[in-house]
Amino acid sequence: MALFAAVGVSGAPNFTVKGPGSVYAGEKFPVTYRLTDADGSDLKVSALEGCSLLFGPSTSRSQSYQIVNGRASSQSATEYTFYYRAEKEGTYTIPAATIVADGKRLSTQPQKLTIHPAPDGRQPASQRPVQYDDASTQTAERKVKSDDVFVRIILSKNTAYEQEAIGCTIKLYTKYSISSFLPTKQPAFDGFLIQELDVQPALNEVETYNGQEYRTAVLKKCIIFPQKSGKLTINSGNYDLSVVQYDNVNMGMFQVRQPVETKIKVVSNSGSIDIRPLPSPKPEGFTGAVGTFSVDSRLVGSNFRTNDPATLIYTISGTGNIKYVKEPVIDFPSEFEQYTPKSDIQTSIAGNDVSGTITIDYTFVPQSVGNFTIGGDKFVYFNPSSGNYVTLTTPSYPVKVAKGLSTPSATADQKEIENKNSDIRHIYLQPKHPLSDTRPVMERNWYWMLYVLVVLAAGTYAGINRRKARLEANVEGRRVAKAGKVARGRLKQARALLDKADADGFYAEMLRAMQGYLSDKLAIPVSQLSRDNIAAVIEKRGGSPELAAEVNSILDDCEMARYTPESSSKMDTVYDRSVNAIDKLEKTKA
Repeated sequence: MALFAAVGVSGAPNFTVKGPGSVYAGEKFPVTYRLTDADGSDLKVSALEGCSLLFGPSTSRSQSYQIVNGRASSQSATEYTFYYRAEKEGTYTIPAATIVADGKRLSTQPQKLTIHPAPDGRQPASQRPVQYDDASTQTAERKVKSDDVFVRIILSKNTAYEQEAIGCTIKLYTKYSISSFLPTKQPAFDGFLIQELDVQPALNEVETYNGQEYRTAVLKKCIIFPQKSGKLTINSGNYDLSVVQYDNVNMGMFQVRQPVETKIKVVSNSGSIDIRPLPSPKPEGFTGAVGTFSVDSRLVGSNFRTNDPATLIYTISGTGNIKYVKEPVIDFPSEFEQYTPKSDIQTSIAGNDVSGTITIDYTFVPQSVGNFTIGGDKFVYFNPSSGNYVTLTTPSYPVKVAKGLSTPSATADQKEIENKNSDIRHIYLQPKHPLSDTRPVMERNWYWMLYVLVVLAAGTYAGINRRKARLEANVEGRRVAKAGKVARGRLKQARALLDKADADGFYAEMLRAMQGYLSDKLAIPVSQLSRDNIAAVIEKRGGSPELAAEVNSILDDCEMARYTPESSSKMDTVYDRSVNAIDKLEKTKA
Protein backbone atom coordinates (compact mmCIF):
# COMPACT_ATOMS: atom_id res chain seq x y z
CA MET A 1 0.00 0.00 0.00
CA ALA A 2 1.44 3.36 -1.04
CA LEU A 3 0.98 6.58 0.94
CA PHE A 4 1.03 9.99 -0.73
CA ALA A 5 1.70 13.34 0.83
CA ALA A 6 -0.94 15.14 -1.22
CA VAL A 7 -3.96 14.22 -3.28
CA GLY A 8 -5.29 16.77 -5.76
CA VAL A 9 -8.48 16.99 -7.74
CA SER A 10 -8.61 17.18 -11.50
CA GLY A 11 -10.21 20.61 -11.90
CA ALA A 12 -13.23 22.85 -11.59
CA PRO A 13 -16.75 21.35 -11.58
CA ASN A 14 -18.11 20.52 -15.01
CA PHE A 15 -21.71 19.73 -16.04
CA THR A 16 -22.36 18.06 -19.42
CA VAL A 17 -25.10 16.18 -21.24
CA LYS A 18 -24.89 13.11 -23.49
CA GLY A 19 -27.77 11.92 -25.64
CA PRO A 20 -28.32 10.40 -29.09
CA GLY A 21 -28.21 12.67 -32.11
CA SER A 22 -31.06 10.84 -33.81
CA VAL A 23 -33.65 8.15 -33.02
CA TYR A 24 -36.69 6.59 -34.66
CA ALA A 25 -40.24 7.18 -33.53
CA GLY A 26 -41.22 4.55 -30.95
CA GLU A 27 -37.63 3.98 -29.80
CA LYS A 28 -36.55 4.21 -26.15
CA PHE A 29 -33.34 6.08 -25.38
CA PRO A 30 -31.40 7.56 -22.43
CA VAL A 31 -30.19 11.11 -21.81
CA THR A 32 -27.40 11.35 -19.23
CA TYR A 33 -26.32 14.48 -17.36
CA ARG A 34 -22.82 14.20 -15.86
CA LEU A 35 -21.41 16.34 -13.03
CA THR A 36 -17.66 15.98 -12.32
CA ASP A 37 -15.55 17.03 -9.32
CA ALA A 38 -18.42 18.35 -7.21
CA ASP A 39 -21.49 17.38 -5.21
CA GLY A 40 -24.68 18.63 -6.85
CA SER A 41 -28.14 19.60 -5.67
CA ASP A 42 -31.34 21.11 -7.05
CA LEU A 43 -31.17 19.43 -10.46
CA LYS A 44 -33.64 21.01 -12.89
CA VAL A 45 -34.45 19.31 -16.21
CA SER A 46 -37.08 20.69 -18.60
CA ALA A 47 -39.50 18.53 -20.58
CA LEU A 48 -38.22 17.11 -23.85
CA GLU A 49 -40.60 17.92 -26.70
CA GLY A 50 -41.69 15.07 -28.95
CA CYS A 51 -40.84 12.49 -26.28
CA SER A 52 -42.41 10.97 -23.18
CA LEU A 53 -40.44 10.39 -19.98
CA LEU A 54 -40.38 6.73 -18.94
CA PHE A 55 -38.13 6.85 -15.90
CA GLY A 56 -35.61 9.07 -14.19
CA PRO A 57 -33.43 10.22 -12.88
CA SER A 58 -31.31 7.12 -12.20
CA THR A 59 -28.27 8.30 -10.26
CA SER A 60 -24.84 6.69 -10.23
CA ARG A 61 -21.52 7.85 -8.81
CA SER A 62 -17.95 6.96 -9.67
CA GLN A 63 -14.47 7.83 -8.43
CA SER A 64 -11.17 7.48 -10.33
CA TYR A 65 -7.57 7.90 -9.22
CA GLN A 66 -4.35 8.39 -11.15
CA ILE A 67 -0.68 8.95 -10.32
CA VAL A 68 1.51 11.21 -12.48
CA ASN A 69 5.15 11.84 -11.52
CA GLY A 70 4.53 10.60 -8.00
CA ARG A 71 1.51 12.86 -7.40
CA ALA A 72 -1.92 11.34 -6.91
CA SER A 73 -5.08 12.98 -8.20
CA SER A 74 -8.70 11.93 -8.17
CA GLN A 75 -11.84 12.67 -10.14
CA SER A 76 -15.41 12.07 -9.03
CA ALA A 77 -18.46 11.97 -11.24
CA THR A 78 -22.22 11.79 -10.69
CA GLU A 79 -24.50 10.78 -13.56
CA TYR A 80 -28.26 11.46 -13.74
CA THR A 81 -29.93 9.37 -16.43
CA PHE A 82 -33.46 9.90 -17.80
CA TYR A 83 -35.15 7.37 -20.08
CA TYR A 84 -37.50 8.59 -22.83
CA ARG A 85 -39.55 7.19 -25.67
CA ALA A 86 -39.57 9.07 -28.99
CA GLU A 87 -43.21 9.85 -29.85
CA LYS A 88 -43.34 12.29 -32.77
CA GLU A 89 -40.95 12.74 -35.68
CA GLY A 90 -39.23 16.07 -36.11
CA THR A 91 -36.20 18.07 -35.01
CA TYR A 92 -36.08 19.03 -31.34
CA THR A 93 -33.65 20.32 -28.77
CA ILE A 94 -32.63 18.55 -25.59
CA PRO A 95 -32.99 21.61 -23.34
CA ALA A 96 -30.28 22.85 -21.02
CA ALA A 97 -30.38 21.38 -17.51
CA THR A 98 -29.07 23.18 -14.42
CA ILE A 99 -27.62 22.07 -11.09
CA VAL A 100 -26.11 23.79 -8.05
CA ALA A 101 -22.48 22.81 -7.36
CA ASP A 102 -20.01 24.57 -5.05
CA GLY A 103 -22.48 27.41 -4.57
CA LYS A 104 -22.85 28.06 -8.31
CA ARG A 105 -25.57 27.04 -10.73
CA LEU A 106 -24.07 25.19 -13.67
CA SER A 107 -25.82 24.63 -16.98
CA THR A 108 -25.43 22.15 -19.86
CA GLN A 109 -25.41 23.11 -23.52
CA PRO A 110 -28.60 22.42 -25.54
CA GLN A 111 -28.27 19.44 -27.89
CA LYS A 112 -30.02 18.73 -31.17
CA LEU A 113 -32.26 15.64 -31.41
CA THR A 114 -33.81 14.36 -34.63
CA ILE A 115 -36.70 11.87 -34.48
CA HIS A 116 -37.05 10.03 -37.79
CA PRO A 117 -40.36 8.51 -38.91
CA ALA A 118 -40.70 4.82 -38.18
CA PRO A 119 -41.22 3.22 -41.63
CA ASP A 120 -43.55 0.25 -42.00
CA GLY A 121 -41.72 -2.99 -41.33
CA ARG A 122 -38.67 -1.11 -40.06
CA GLN A 123 -35.93 -3.43 -38.81
CA PRO A 124 -35.02 -3.31 -35.13
CA ALA A 125 -31.97 -1.32 -34.11
CA SER A 126 -29.91 -4.52 -33.74
CA GLN A 127 -30.34 -5.21 -37.47
CA ARG A 128 -29.60 -1.70 -38.77
CA PRO A 129 -26.03 -0.77 -39.78
CA VAL A 130 -23.79 -0.24 -36.77
CA GLN A 131 -23.21 3.42 -35.90
CA TYR A 132 -20.28 4.49 -33.72
CA ASP A 133 -22.46 6.93 -31.73
CA ASP A 134 -25.61 4.79 -31.39
CA ALA A 135 -25.43 2.10 -28.70
CA SER A 136 -28.80 0.69 -29.76
CA THR A 137 -27.15 -0.65 -32.94
CA GLN A 138 -24.24 -2.24 -31.03
CA THR A 139 -26.14 -5.16 -29.52
CA ALA A 140 -24.32 -8.29 -28.37
CA GLU A 141 -26.56 -10.52 -30.49
CA ARG A 142 -25.02 -9.32 -33.75
CA LYS A 143 -21.70 -10.46 -35.19
CA VAL A 144 -18.89 -7.93 -35.49
CA LYS A 145 -18.26 -7.63 -39.23
CA SER A 146 -14.99 -6.95 -41.01
CA ASP A 147 -16.18 -3.47 -42.06
CA ASP A 148 -17.12 -2.60 -38.45
CA VAL A 149 -13.57 -2.90 -37.05
CA PHE A 150 -10.42 -3.03 -39.18
CA VAL A 151 -6.80 -1.82 -39.43
CA ARG A 152 -5.45 -0.07 -42.54
CA ILE A 153 -1.88 0.39 -43.77
CA ILE A 154 -1.96 3.79 -45.54
CA LEU A 155 0.93 4.81 -47.83
CA SER A 156 1.52 8.35 -49.09
CA LYS A 157 2.67 7.06 -52.51
CA ASN A 158 2.02 4.05 -54.72
CA THR A 159 5.22 4.48 -56.74
CA ALA A 160 8.60 5.91 -55.74
CA TYR A 161 12.31 5.82 -56.51
CA GLU A 162 14.91 3.95 -54.49
CA GLN A 163 15.79 5.88 -51.30
CA GLU A 164 12.80 8.23 -51.76
CA ALA A 165 10.91 9.02 -48.56
CA ILE A 166 7.41 7.50 -48.23
CA GLY A 167 4.93 8.20 -45.43
CA CYS A 168 3.33 5.14 -43.84
CA THR A 169 0.45 5.25 -41.34
CA ILE A 170 -1.17 2.26 -39.63
CA LYS A 171 -4.64 3.27 -38.42
CA LEU A 172 -7.46 1.54 -36.51
CA TYR A 173 -11.07 2.12 -37.67
CA THR A 174 -13.93 1.06 -35.39
CA LYS A 175 -17.65 1.59 -34.83
CA TYR A 176 -17.39 0.02 -31.36
CA SER A 177 -15.62 1.06 -28.18
CA ILE A 178 -12.38 -0.88 -27.66
CA SER A 179 -11.63 -2.27 -24.19
CA SER A 180 -8.34 -4.04 -25.06
CA PHE A 181 -5.96 -4.05 -28.01
CA LEU A 182 -2.98 -6.39 -28.43
CA PRO A 183 -0.77 -6.63 -31.55
CA THR A 184 0.19 -10.29 -32.03
CA LYS A 185 2.14 -9.75 -35.27
CA GLN A 186 3.45 -6.39 -36.38
CA PRO A 187 3.63 -5.48 -40.11
CA ALA A 188 7.07 -6.28 -41.59
CA PHE A 189 8.99 -3.62 -43.54
CA ASP A 190 11.34 -5.87 -45.52
CA GLY A 191 13.45 -3.93 -48.01
CA PHE A 192 13.00 -0.58 -46.24
CA LEU A 193 14.89 1.59 -43.80
CA ILE A 194 12.39 3.01 -41.31
CA GLN A 195 12.22 6.13 -39.13
CA GLU A 196 9.38 5.96 -36.61
CA LEU A 197 7.45 8.90 -35.22
CA ASP A 198 6.31 9.09 -31.62
CA VAL A 199 2.51 8.64 -31.50
CA GLN A 200 0.07 8.07 -28.62
CA PRO A 201 -2.83 5.93 -29.93
CA ALA A 202 -6.24 7.31 -28.90
CA LEU A 203 -9.74 6.96 -30.37
CA ASN A 204 -10.25 10.72 -30.50
CA GLU A 205 -10.99 11.33 -34.20
CA VAL A 206 -14.04 10.64 -36.38
CA GLU A 207 -13.39 9.85 -40.04
CA THR A 208 -15.63 8.96 -42.98
CA TYR A 209 -14.36 5.98 -45.01
CA ASN A 210 -16.28 4.33 -47.85
CA GLY A 211 -19.32 6.41 -46.92
CA GLN A 212 -19.38 5.25 -43.27
CA GLU A 213 -18.27 7.03 -40.09
CA TYR A 214 -15.68 5.51 -37.74
CA ARG A 215 -13.71 6.42 -34.66
CA THR A 216 -10.03 6.19 -35.57
CA ALA A 217 -6.68 5.90 -33.81
CA VAL A 218 -3.21 6.11 -35.34
CA LEU A 219 -1.33 3.01 -34.15
CA LYS A 220 1.97 3.71 -35.90
CA LYS A 221 3.40 6.41 -38.15
CA CYS A 222 6.77 6.28 -39.85
CA ILE A 223 8.84 7.39 -42.83
CA ILE A 224 10.24 4.52 -44.91
CA PHE A 225 13.07 4.52 -47.45
CA PRO A 226 13.10 1.68 -50.05
CA GLN A 227 16.53 0.09 -50.48
CA LYS A 228 15.94 -1.77 -53.74
CA SER A 229 13.81 -1.55 -56.86
CA GLY A 230 10.83 -3.72 -57.81
CA LYS A 231 7.51 -4.35 -56.09
CA LEU A 232 8.01 -4.14 -52.30
CA THR A 233 5.25 -5.26 -49.93
CA ILE A 234 4.59 -4.33 -46.32
CA ASN A 235 3.13 -7.50 -44.84
CA SER A 236 -0.14 -7.36 -42.90
CA GLY A 237 -0.29 -7.31 -39.10
CA ASN A 238 -2.45 -9.37 -36.73
CA TYR A 239 -4.30 -7.93 -33.71
CA ASP A 240 -6.44 -9.30 -30.85
CA LEU A 241 -9.20 -6.91 -29.74
CA SER A 242 -12.05 -6.79 -27.26
CA VAL A 243 -14.96 -4.65 -28.44
CA VAL A 244 -17.83 -3.46 -26.25
CA GLN A 245 -21.36 -4.48 -27.25
CA TYR A 246 -24.58 -4.20 -25.24
CA ASP A 247 -27.24 -6.53 -23.84
CA ASN A 248 -30.66 -4.99 -23.32
CA VAL A 249 -31.89 -5.86 -19.80
CA ASN A 250 -35.66 -5.53 -19.23
CA MET A 251 -36.35 -3.72 -15.94
CA GLY A 252 -40.13 -3.61 -16.30
CA MET A 253 -41.05 -0.07 -17.26
CA PHE A 254 -37.81 0.44 -19.12
CA GLN A 255 -34.71 -1.28 -20.45
CA VAL A 256 -31.08 -0.70 -19.54
CA ARG A 257 -28.04 -1.58 -21.60
CA GLN A 258 -25.36 -3.74 -20.00
CA PRO A 259 -21.90 -3.71 -21.65
CA VAL A 260 -20.52 -7.05 -22.86
CA GLU A 261 -16.98 -7.64 -24.13
CA THR A 262 -16.55 -9.57 -27.40
CA LYS A 263 -13.11 -10.83 -28.44
CA ILE A 264 -12.24 -10.62 -32.14
CA LYS A 265 -9.16 -11.00 -34.33
CA VAL A 266 -8.27 -8.40 -36.95
CA VAL A 267 -5.83 -8.71 -39.86
CA SER A 268 -4.70 -5.51 -41.55
CA ASN A 269 -4.32 -5.09 -45.28
CA SER A 270 -0.89 -5.32 -46.89
CA GLY A 271 0.70 -2.33 -48.62
CA SER A 272 2.55 -2.61 -51.95
CA ILE A 273 4.72 0.01 -53.65
CA ASP A 274 6.33 -0.07 -57.10
CA ILE A 275 9.92 1.07 -56.60
CA ARG A 276 11.75 2.41 -59.64
CA PRO A 277 15.54 2.13 -59.90
CA LEU A 278 17.59 5.31 -60.03
CA PRO A 279 18.42 6.30 -63.62
CA SER A 280 21.67 5.07 -65.14
CA PRO A 281 24.40 5.95 -65.67
CA LYS A 282 24.89 7.48 -62.24
CA PRO A 283 27.16 10.55 -62.36
CA GLU A 284 30.58 10.58 -60.74
CA GLY A 285 30.39 11.63 -57.11
CA PHE A 286 26.85 10.26 -56.49
CA THR A 287 26.78 8.40 -53.15
CA GLY A 288 23.05 7.74 -52.70
CA ALA A 289 21.52 11.08 -51.64
CA VAL A 290 17.87 11.29 -52.77
CA GLY A 291 15.71 14.37 -52.17
CA THR A 292 16.43 18.09 -52.44
CA PHE A 293 19.60 19.45 -50.79
CA SER A 294 21.93 22.41 -50.52
CA VAL A 295 25.59 22.42 -49.43
CA ASP A 296 27.95 24.94 -47.92
CA SER A 297 31.52 24.93 -46.63
CA ARG A 298 33.71 27.40 -44.76
CA LEU A 299 37.27 27.43 -43.53
CA VAL A 300 37.72 28.55 -39.94
CA GLY A 301 40.51 31.13 -39.58
CA SER A 302 42.80 32.94 -42.03
CA ASN A 303 46.30 32.51 -40.54
CA PHE A 304 47.72 29.00 -40.57
CA ARG A 305 50.95 27.74 -39.03
CA THR A 306 52.64 24.40 -38.94
CA ASN A 307 51.55 22.05 -36.14
CA ASP A 308 48.52 24.24 -35.34
CA PRO A 309 45.14 22.48 -35.90
CA ALA A 310 42.52 24.08 -38.18
CA THR A 311 38.98 23.15 -39.23
CA LEU A 312 36.96 23.02 -42.42
CA ILE A 313 33.19 22.96 -41.74
CA TYR A 314 30.96 21.31 -44.36
CA THR A 315 27.14 21.62 -44.11
CA ILE A 316 24.46 19.63 -45.96
CA SER A 317 20.84 20.79 -45.58
CA GLY A 318 17.65 19.58 -47.18
CA THR A 319 14.80 17.09 -47.32
CA GLY A 320 15.05 13.38 -48.12
CA ASN A 321 17.21 10.51 -46.88
CA ILE A 322 19.50 12.96 -45.12
CA LYS A 323 20.21 10.59 -42.21
CA TYR A 324 21.83 8.15 -44.65
CA VAL A 325 23.94 10.63 -46.68
CA LYS A 326 27.63 9.71 -46.70
CA GLU A 327 30.28 12.17 -45.57
CA PRO A 328 32.02 13.84 -48.52
CA VAL A 329 35.72 13.05 -49.03
CA ILE A 330 37.62 16.35 -49.11
CA ASP A 331 40.86 16.60 -51.11
CA PHE A 332 43.44 17.80 -48.54
CA PRO A 333 47.11 18.28 -49.45
CA SER A 334 49.35 15.35 -48.51
CA GLU A 335 51.34 17.74 -46.30
CA PHE A 336 48.31 18.06 -43.99
CA GLU A 337 47.73 15.58 -41.23
CA GLN A 338 44.00 14.70 -41.05
CA TYR A 339 41.86 13.42 -38.18
CA THR A 340 38.57 11.56 -38.15
CA PRO A 341 35.73 13.90 -39.23
CA LYS A 342 33.12 14.72 -36.56
CA SER A 343 29.48 14.71 -37.74
CA ASP A 344 26.37 16.20 -36.12
CA ILE A 345 22.96 15.31 -37.61
CA GLN A 346 19.79 17.22 -36.73
CA THR A 347 16.52 16.01 -38.33
CA SER A 348 12.79 16.64 -38.04
CA ILE A 349 9.65 15.26 -39.68
CA ALA A 350 7.91 17.52 -42.19
CA GLY A 351 4.69 15.88 -43.42
CA ASN A 352 5.68 12.62 -45.09
CA ASP A 353 9.35 13.52 -45.40
CA VAL A 354 12.45 14.07 -43.28
CA SER A 355 14.27 17.41 -43.21
CA GLY A 356 17.47 18.29 -41.45
CA THR A 357 21.08 19.38 -41.47
CA ILE A 358 24.39 17.49 -41.31
CA THR A 359 27.38 19.46 -40.03
CA ILE A 360 30.79 17.83 -40.57
CA ASP A 361 34.00 19.16 -39.00
CA TYR A 362 37.22 18.21 -40.82
CA THR A 363 40.19 18.84 -38.52
CA PHE A 364 43.65 19.04 -40.12
CA VAL A 365 47.18 20.06 -39.05
CA PRO A 366 49.61 21.55 -41.61
CA GLN A 367 53.06 19.95 -41.35
CA SER A 368 54.99 22.04 -43.90
CA VAL A 369 55.49 25.72 -44.72
CA GLY A 370 54.19 26.90 -48.10
CA ASN A 371 51.15 27.64 -50.26
CA PHE A 372 48.54 24.87 -50.56
CA THR A 373 44.99 24.36 -51.84
CA ILE A 374 42.17 22.46 -50.18
CA GLY A 375 40.18 21.12 -53.11
CA GLY A 376 36.52 21.89 -53.71
CA ASP A 377 33.87 19.17 -53.56
CA LYS A 378 31.07 17.98 -55.85
CA PHE A 379 27.92 16.92 -54.01
CA VAL A 380 25.58 14.95 -56.29
CA TYR A 381 22.00 14.03 -55.38
CA PHE A 382 18.96 12.68 -57.21
CA ASN A 383 15.79 14.79 -57.22
CA PRO A 384 12.76 12.42 -57.43
CA SER A 385 10.39 15.29 -58.30
CA SER A 386 12.23 16.12 -61.52
CA GLY A 387 13.75 12.68 -62.09
CA ASN A 388 17.22 14.22 -62.60
CA TYR A 389 20.60 14.24 -60.90
CA VAL A 390 21.75 17.57 -59.49
CA THR A 391 25.41 18.50 -58.91
CA LEU A 392 26.35 21.11 -56.30
CA THR A 393 29.87 22.39 -55.80
CA THR A 394 31.78 23.95 -52.94
CA PRO A 395 34.78 26.23 -53.53
CA SER A 396 38.44 25.33 -53.11
CA TYR A 397 40.44 27.18 -50.46
CA PRO A 398 43.99 28.53 -50.89
CA VAL A 399 45.96 28.13 -47.65
CA LYS A 400 49.23 29.87 -46.83
CA VAL A 401 51.09 28.12 -44.01
CA ALA A 402 53.79 29.88 -41.97
CA LYS A 403 56.30 28.45 -39.55
CA GLY A 404 54.76 27.56 -36.22
CA LEU A 405 56.16 29.12 -33.04
CA SER A 406 55.35 26.26 -30.65
CA THR A 407 54.96 22.53 -30.50
CA PRO A 408 51.55 21.29 -31.57
CA SER A 409 48.83 21.27 -29.00
CA ALA A 410 47.58 17.76 -28.39
CA THR A 411 44.22 17.02 -29.94
CA ALA A 412 41.80 14.49 -28.48
CA ASP A 413 42.97 11.84 -30.99
CA GLN A 414 46.62 12.52 -30.18
CA LYS A 415 45.97 12.29 -26.43
CA GLU A 416 44.29 8.94 -26.93
CA ILE A 417 47.37 7.60 -28.72
CA GLU A 418 49.68 8.99 -26.02
CA ASN A 419 47.60 7.38 -23.28
CA LYS A 420 47.73 4.02 -25.03
CA ASN A 421 51.51 4.28 -25.39
CA SER A 422 51.90 5.13 -21.70
CA ASP A 423 49.84 2.11 -20.61
CA ILE A 424 52.75 -0.34 -21.20
CA ARG A 425 55.17 -0.68 -18.31
CA HIS A 426 58.28 -2.79 -17.72
CA ILE A 427 57.43 -6.36 -16.77
CA TYR A 428 59.27 -7.61 -13.69
CA LEU A 429 60.16 -11.26 -14.02
CA GLN A 430 60.52 -11.82 -10.25
CA PRO A 431 58.67 -10.20 -7.32
CA LYS A 432 60.65 -7.73 -5.28
CA HIS A 433 59.66 -9.55 -2.06
CA PRO A 434 59.01 -13.24 -2.84
CA LEU A 435 56.67 -15.12 -0.49
CA SER A 436 57.85 -18.15 1.39
CA ASP A 437 54.75 -20.16 0.28
CA THR A 438 54.84 -20.39 -3.54
CA ARG A 439 52.33 -23.24 -3.95
CA PRO A 440 49.66 -22.84 -6.69
CA VAL A 441 46.38 -21.35 -5.45
CA MET A 442 44.45 -24.54 -6.27
CA GLU A 443 46.52 -26.48 -3.70
CA ARG A 444 45.45 -24.25 -0.83
CA ASN A 445 42.52 -25.08 1.52
CA TRP A 446 40.94 -21.62 1.49
CA TYR A 447 40.55 -21.80 -2.32
CA TRP A 448 38.32 -24.93 -2.14
CA MET A 449 36.29 -23.52 0.77
CA LEU A 450 35.63 -20.38 -1.25
CA TYR A 451 34.75 -22.53 -4.30
CA VAL A 452 32.12 -24.48 -2.31
CA LEU A 453 30.61 -21.26 -0.93
CA VAL A 454 30.32 -19.77 -4.44
CA VAL A 455 28.61 -22.93 -5.78
CA LEU A 456 26.11 -22.94 -2.87
CA ALA A 457 25.36 -19.24 -3.32
CA ALA A 458 24.79 -19.69 -7.08
CA GLY A 459 22.45 -22.64 -6.47
CA THR A 460 20.46 -20.71 -3.86
CA TYR A 461 20.17 -17.69 -6.15
CA ALA A 462 18.98 -19.85 -9.07
CA GLY A 463 16.36 -21.56 -6.88
CA ILE A 464 15.00 -18.22 -5.65
CA ASN A 465 14.79 -16.92 -9.22
CA ARG A 466 12.94 -20.05 -10.42
CA ARG A 467 10.40 -19.77 -7.58
CA LYS A 468 9.92 -16.06 -8.29
CA ALA A 469 9.42 -16.76 -12.01
CA ARG A 470 6.78 -19.42 -11.24
CA LEU A 471 4.91 -17.04 -8.97
CA GLU A 472 5.01 -14.19 -11.50
CA ALA A 473 3.85 -16.49 -14.30
CA ASN A 474 0.82 -17.60 -12.31
CA VAL A 475 -1.24 -14.45 -12.90
CA GLU A 476 -4.53 -16.21 -12.11
CA GLY A 477 -3.13 -17.57 -8.85
CA ARG A 478 -2.11 -14.10 -7.71
CA ARG A 479 -5.56 -12.73 -8.49
CA VAL A 480 -7.22 -15.54 -6.54
CA ALA A 481 -4.87 -15.06 -3.58
CA LYS A 482 -5.48 -11.31 -3.44
CA ALA A 483 -9.22 -11.45 -4.14
CA GLY A 484 -10.21 -11.23 -0.48
CA LYS A 485 -7.90 -8.32 0.25
CA VAL A 486 -9.14 -6.36 -2.78
CA ALA A 487 -12.77 -7.09 -1.86
CA ARG A 488 -12.28 -5.80 1.70
CA GLY A 489 -10.99 -2.51 0.28
CA ARG A 490 -14.08 -2.18 -1.93
CA LEU A 491 -16.42 -3.09 0.93
CA LYS A 492 -14.79 -0.37 3.03
CA GLN A 493 -15.84 2.20 0.41
CA ALA A 494 -19.34 0.73 0.34
CA ARG A 495 -19.52 0.98 4.16
CA ALA A 496 -18.67 4.68 3.98
CA LEU A 497 -21.55 5.23 1.54
CA LEU A 498 -23.85 3.21 3.82
CA ASP A 499 -22.96 5.46 6.77
CA LYS A 500 -23.88 8.47 4.63
CA ALA A 501 -27.24 6.81 3.74
CA ASP A 502 -26.29 7.14 0.05
CA ALA A 503 -28.40 4.28 -1.31
CA ASP A 504 -27.58 4.73 -4.98
CA GLY A 505 -23.84 4.96 -4.40
CA PHE A 506 -23.91 2.10 -1.88
CA TYR A 507 -25.62 -0.41 -4.16
CA ALA A 508 -23.47 0.58 -7.14
CA GLU A 509 -20.31 0.11 -5.06
CA MET A 510 -21.56 -3.18 -3.57
CA LEU A 511 -22.29 -4.51 -7.05
CA ARG A 512 -18.81 -3.58 -8.25
CA ALA A 513 -17.25 -5.10 -5.12
CA MET A 514 -19.09 -8.42 -5.46
CA GLN A 515 -18.56 -8.70 -9.22
CA GLY A 516 -14.89 -7.81 -8.92
CA TYR A 517 -14.38 -10.29 -6.07
CA LEU A 518 -16.17 -13.13 -7.86
CA SER A 519 -14.23 -12.45 -11.07
CA ASP A 520 -10.90 -12.63 -9.19
CA LYS A 521 -11.79 -15.47 -6.84
CA LEU A 522 -13.53 -17.71 -9.35
CA ALA A 523 -11.33 -16.74 -12.33
CA ILE A 524 -14.38 -15.75 -14.41
CA PRO A 525 -14.34 -12.58 -16.59
CA VAL A 526 -16.89 -9.99 -15.43
CA SER A 527 -18.67 -10.29 -18.79
CA GLN A 528 -19.29 -14.02 -18.09
CA LEU A 529 -20.58 -13.74 -14.50
CA SER A 530 -23.91 -15.50 -15.08
CA ARG A 531 -25.90 -17.28 -12.36
CA ASP A 532 -25.07 -20.70 -13.80
CA ASN A 533 -21.34 -19.98 -14.13
CA ILE A 534 -21.10 -18.64 -10.56
CA ALA A 535 -22.97 -21.61 -9.07
CA ALA A 536 -20.98 -24.18 -11.07
CA VAL A 537 -17.55 -22.81 -10.09
CA ILE A 538 -18.46 -22.31 -6.40
CA GLU A 539 -19.68 -25.91 -6.10
CA LYS A 540 -16.65 -27.16 -8.03
CA ARG A 541 -14.38 -25.47 -5.47
CA GLY A 542 -16.13 -27.03 -2.48
CA GLY A 543 -18.82 -24.47 -1.78
CA SER A 544 -22.35 -25.56 -0.97
CA PRO A 545 -25.33 -25.00 -3.30
CA GLU A 546 -26.79 -22.78 -0.56
CA LEU A 547 -23.69 -20.55 -0.67
CA ALA A 548 -23.95 -20.25 -4.46
CA ALA A 549 -27.64 -19.36 -4.18
CA GLU A 550 -26.86 -16.75 -1.50
CA VAL A 551 -24.20 -15.10 -3.71
CA ASN A 552 -26.58 -14.90 -6.68
CA SER A 553 -29.31 -13.52 -4.41
CA ILE A 554 -26.98 -10.74 -3.20
CA LEU A 555 -26.15 -9.80 -6.79
CA ASP A 556 -29.85 -9.71 -7.68
CA ASP A 557 -30.66 -7.50 -4.68
CA CYS A 558 -27.87 -5.05 -5.55
CA GLU A 559 -28.94 -4.91 -9.19
CA MET A 560 -32.62 -4.34 -8.40
CA ALA A 561 -31.91 -1.84 -5.63
CA ARG A 562 -30.20 0.47 -8.12
CA TYR A 563 -33.54 1.06 -9.84
CA THR A 564 -36.06 0.77 -6.96
CA PRO A 565 -36.18 2.57 -3.59
CA GLU A 566 -34.59 0.67 -0.65
CA SER A 567 -34.67 1.27 3.13
CA SER A 568 -31.60 1.75 5.35
CA SER A 569 -32.25 -1.55 7.11
CA LYS A 570 -32.11 -3.31 3.75
CA MET A 571 -28.71 -1.73 3.08
CA ASP A 572 -27.34 -3.06 6.39
CA THR A 573 -28.66 -6.53 5.60
CA VAL A 574 -27.12 -6.60 2.12
CA TYR A 575 -23.78 -5.45 3.51
CA ASP A 576 -23.71 -8.12 6.26
CA ARG A 577 -24.78 -10.86 3.87
CA SER A 578 -22.01 -9.86 1.45
CA VAL A 579 -19.35 -9.92 4.18
CA ASN A 580 -20.49 -13.36 5.36
CA ALA A 581 -20.58 -14.73 1.80
CA ILE A 582 -17.05 -13.51 1.09
CA ASP A 583 -15.79 -15.04 4.37
CA LYS A 584 -17.29 -18.41 3.41
CA LEU A 585 -15.85 -18.25 -0.12
CA GLU A 586 -12.41 -17.46 1.29
CA LYS A 587 -12.54 -20.77 3.19
CA THR A 588 -13.22 -22.82 0.05
CA LYS A 589 -10.31 -24.28 -1.90
CA ALA A 590 -8.75 -22.14 -4.63
